Amino acid sequence: MTDDLTETETSIDAETDTDTETETADGGVGVSTEIPLSERIEAILLIVDEPLGLVALAAAVGSPVPAVRQTLETLVDDYDGNGTGPRRGFELREVGGGWRLYVREELDPLVAAFVGGQAPARLSQAALETLAVIAYKQPVTRSQVASIRAVNVDSVVRTLLARGLITELFADSETGAINYGTTDALLQHLGINSLDELPPISPLLDDGADGFDEGTIR
Repeated sequence: MTDDLTETETSIDAETDTDTETETADGGVGVSTEIPLSERIEAILLIVDEPLGLVALAAAVGSPVPAVRQTLETLVDDYDGNGTGPRRGFELREVGGGWRLYVREELDPLVAAFVGGQAPARLSQAALETLAVIAYKQPVTRSQVASIRAVNVDSVVRTLLARGLITELFADSETGAINYGTTDALLQHLGINSLDELPPISPLLDDGADGFDEGTIR
């Protein structure tokens, strides 16, 4: 009787382990395969700050690359109004070898006006430091700014973008990393006509070089 119970328990445990392994392999870490692939892809794309490559996206959602590629194409058509639903105010585009959601160009003024009205009057110290690095180093990537400041700058860059003080200039052709630069709005806030009027950075540093290389503006 005891042996029978033991064999039954072992069988149940083996079945449970098999089911768990199958779900993890198909759906990624903690993701149920019952959730549609399109929803998993949308969830990831909503939180990325830079274009995400196809392979990285497939790994994130736990699905094969061909299935992810096909779903992306379906989402593009859906957002553009080519399906059964209406055209959306945002679009899904491939930029620099990666995928990301973007506000449609014709709606940029609307978004800028809303964000400008919601923005606080003052920037934090972290935002000011990050803005200074971008102003003197542009064009510069997020990772380069983070390396100079030795801290994560993701949220600060989002704040500066929302305030219209910096903008995305271009994506690196090899890595897909976005390069950032300052906007005319920053010049207006500083009361200068061009970046050439920024004060030299060297006198502000101990040896005139720390944190900046020969590629700086000044």
